[in-house]
Amino acid sequence: MAEGSTLMILETLPALRPPRAPWNKGRIAGQKLPLQPKHVWFLRVRLERTDNRRDLALFNMAVDSKLRGCDLVGLRVNDVTAAGHVKERASGTQSKTRKPVRFEITETTRLALERWIKDPEMIGSEYLWPSRVHASPHLSTRQYARTLRDWVLSIGLEPSAYGTHSMRRTKVAQIYKKTGNLRAVQLLLGHTKMDSTVRYLGVDLEDALTLSEGIDL
Repeated sequence: MAEGSTLMILETLPALRPPRAPWNKGRIAGQKLPLQPKHVWFLRVRLERTDNRRDLALFNMAVDSKLRGCDLVGLRVNDVTAAGHVKERASGTQSKTRKPVRFEITETTRLALERWIKDPEMIGSEYLWPSRVHASPHLSTRQYARTLRDWVLSIGLEPSAYGTHSMRRTKVAQIYKKTGNLRAVQLLLGHTKMDSTVRYLGVDLEDALTLSEGIDL
């Protein structure tokens, strides 16, 4: 083959790029990443600036409650309010286990919920997140997942790395990182077995060694 023809063929070949490490390398297959504190801050600021009352309340509640998506979207107004005020502590029944789980509602979330509950869109709704589709009384898990995708895209994150379980993991990941208290995380997630909590957090030997290194005796 002539030298000129060889050069022409080489020029048409796609450039070779070094392989990139997958975002979930070293993690359990299918496990979604928790949001980092800076991501939580960015999203809160963005939702506040756009005055998106529903999404701000939904986002804050997802972080605080640590509920599965199906349980979060099914919350009713009276689950989180008493005597016209948002509670500091609330509970919900887990659809997976049928067992109750308690959670805190921080001041930031309470303020967002109070504004949302007073919004005209909430008039006559018994559910905390009424559906904008007439066929459903409340936001569906699929709609929630699409909303979450929009959130992570808005701050430049890769949407395939995040899902509704990212919101459930976000706060407990920080609790475990700062305290190493798996029992506390187990109670907050409503897990019946510690093994489930260990797998859910993706705790491995390296995590245990890092915690151990922080204890100087």
